[in-house]
Amino acid sequence: MDKSALRDAATLILVRDPGTNPKVLMGQRGDKAAFMPSKFVFPGGAVDGTDAGIPMIRAMNGLCRARLAEAAGRTEPLSLVAAAIRELWEETGLILGQPHRWPGTPPESWRGFAETGHLPAPTGMRFVFRAITPPGRPRRFDARFFLADAARLANDPDDFSRASDELSHLQWIPLSKARSFDLPFITEVVLAEVAARLPALDAPESVPFFRNNDEESLFLRLGGRPVSSPLQP
Repeated sequence: MDKSALRDAATLILVRDPGTNPKVLMGQRGDKAAFMPSKFVFPGGAVDGTDAGIPMIRAMNGLCRARLAEAAGRTEPLSLVAAAIRELWEETGLILGQPHRWPGTPPESWRGFAETGHLPAPTGMRFVFRAITPPGRPRRFDARFFLADAARLANDPDDFSRASDELSHLQWIPLSKARSFDLPFITEVVLAEVAARLPALDAPESVPFFRNNDEESLFLRLGGRPVSSPLQP
């Protein structure tokens, strides 16, 4: 597989106490990671083939689903939602779901989640950002960023005992201090977008989209018009 090929990805930004002292969940990537080594990031990763058709309890917000489908080609919006929830579980051990028996046999990548006795619950997830990794990087992703209130978690938000070792130093970082950490450029941009939205966690009418390809880098809006000239990091 060409590791530099563009892959769909999903990231989940969990916000704790959005109306008082907002904090976001982040962890640090390993110093030998091929993509963004040593950087503090939100939980997330590439969409897996098994994310298609994952059973969910309740429906996703309709406006967010429409924005996800915009300029997405054959990518199924619910596969992106499922990937975000799965990656959160794998990297942090936190469950964005509701108690319910899993119908049938879950795929191997979802077995651990299913064994908790929950189904994914995307109801409170809001699609707030999309960005494509610029050309020339060792890994390239078409990443969708989702925002959700940590109050919707089904387990203790401070319990990372079931987390994988992909992210270290998992912690709830006050939004006001997050930019003092070693962050990727795009994460800084997303944090600014999140800060501007809080305390509201409603679905945005349009979604920022940093579209990078070999010809140009544009800052667009899904559900709106282009808003700026070529982006410079």
